[in-house]
Amino acid sequence: VLSSRLALVALLLSSYNVDAFTVVRSGSSSSAVALNQHIGSGGMADTRNPDAFEDEDPRKSISAAPSFEEYLKQRANEGTTAATAPPKPIAEGDFDATAAITAMETSQTKTVGDIASAIPDLAPKPDQSYAKNDGFTAMGNAVSIQASDAPGPANVAWISDLSVDGALSSLTIFNGPLSDVPHLIQRCFINEGMLHFFLDVRPRAYGAHDLRDADGNYPGPETLGRKAFEYSGARKDYDTKFGTEELISLLDDTVAKLEGVTKNPGLGDEGLSELEKVTLGPLAVDISMPLTSDNVDSIIGLREKVASMWLGWATDDSHAHRPGAPVNSQYVYDTKYRQNCYGALLDKYVGYFGQADGAKLAAADSGPLDEAYVGGGS
Repeated sequence: VLSSRLALVALLLSSYNVDAFTVVRSGSSSSAVALNQHIGSGGMADTRNPDAFEDEDPRKSISAAPSFEEYLKQRANEGTTAATAPPKPIAEGDFDATAAITAMETSQTKTVGDIASAIPDLAPKPDQSYAKNDGFTAMGNAVSIQASDAPGPANVAWISDLSVDGALSSLTIFNGPLSDVPHLIQRCFINEGMLHFFLDVRPRAYGAHDLRDADGNYPGPETLGRKAFEYSGARKDYDTKFGTEELISLLDDTVAKLEGVTKNPGLGDEGLSELEKVTLGPLAVDISMPLTSDNVDSIIGLREKVASMWLGWATDDSHAHRPGAPVNSQYVYDTKYRQNCYGALLDKYVGYFGQADGAKLAAADSGPLDEAYVGGGS
């Protein structure tokens, strides 16, 4: 089973050309077969779990997908097993990387459970999930990915609950095109006693945030013509609905309490790749800090609160698009955007885990690249 899923990862890697403005065409026969696509109303494709069946050749058999309750029990059992291992010694003023990732994993499991409770049609995707004992590793560390989506009215295109023992904890949520609810990326990477934290509440429409200068100014009509008004409208819409003072204050107040923080390059700064420029949201937090228990606790608290805010938006019908053109336009934008997000993540994970392991991990964490749309009440 692991080899077949890693083959899917290899397929995704071979089909993607890392270019800021290159989009992999969806709907090709090879990807449709590999991703088990279902064509819904309007000809848009989603990916659903295949029906269980037994074949004379066990390699062709497909096990029944577990319920979300079973999945959460499995995660709880994994956590119990991990907790029985003797803890590594913690130096004064430092926090053990394994203990930190375990704490983040426990918190993230609860977060995903809360999402599943609030979105009943959220379902696991076993063909794109990996347990720690599956043999998927990154730099020798066991990898766990629990993938899920909600192909119905909730329209969650992809959730990746990722953990790499002692090194990485990440939650990725991509939404489908039936709403304008932001995508959510939360990632913690630990290396040599430092905690590198990234959080982004990503807009669903292009607002020219990559053109913002260091003073926070955007080009006007004299530079962009009528497009300047379109981009300004997208920024205002995001700021009014999602990038509110509540969220900004939460981010600012938490960062201010952290110990020894240094900020990494953001929008308007030099040092960003082209893919980072076109995918970063205006409120992205990218910081590094010493690995201390207080910093870990603060980051876990922030991740939980922002995920709770996302869940509130996702279950609020007022964020739904009108049927027709707005949904189709969102689908087109999301498809290209997810391609670019994968490219940016690929660069990041290769830097963390090396070319081979980083590439495998980025593909698995990003999910099917031509699956921006899932079902969506079709």
